[in-house]
Amino acid sequence: MMTASSPSQTAAKPAGKRRRRAIPLATKHRPIQARGQDTFELILDVAGELLREIGFEQLTTNLICQRAGLTPPALYRYFPNKYAVLKELGDRLMRAQDDEVLIWAAEGGLTGATFEERLAKSIAIQERMVAVHREFPGGIAIGRALRAVPLLNDLRIRSRDMVAAAFAETLRDQYPNTDERRIQVACRLIVELGYSASEMVVEEPDRDADIINREVCVMFARYLEHFD
Repeated sequence: MMTASSPSQTAAKPAGKRRRRAIPLATKHRPIQARGQDTFELILDVAGELLREIGFEQLTTNLICQRAGLTPPALYRYFPNKYAVLKELGDRLMRAQDDEVLIWAAEGGLTGATFEERLAKSIAIQERMVAVHREFPGGIAIGRALRAVPLLNDLRIRSRDMVAAAFAETLRDQYPNTDERRIQVACRLIVELGYSASEMVVEEPDRDADIINREVCVMFARYLEHFD
């Protein structure tokens, strides 16, 4: 009979207390040679197609390999699992959108002498955001998967925070007497609302897209009109 101090008892841990192994998300290898680059891009293209067809839950690395005509070792040379594939696709989609917004902000998108000018600029970037999302291969499915996978929420948060920080630089110059915390919160709100509105339009393209784009931009233009 084992006593209370038995090593077998003290070493045992309830199943619920065991630490879960972290799922690796980093790309294992980025190819330099043309052949490797072609394989890398093929994996991503096929994964985007399958995401659109069957969704992330049904997606497997075996299905990607079958569709791409690759062996599993060829995929695992670059990606440890399907989450890492989605992360790479999500990084690219977020970067494509963020680049458009950052260029817009650098060219004066957040400024305007009149409400009408600010509104027109805001509508232009909202429409461009929607277009980038739709034009990106598998973009709608990728965005949907990113929202559905808690493991990758940080990807979206980092993207939003980076754009909000860029917006804060502009508003800080425009409103030097405004409290710094208010500027930071305002920029986070603007970015979150803008991205959320574009996702609404992408998800339901035939349902009030023009109204959604205009209404969220009216909010931005009026908000900045009285910001100081």
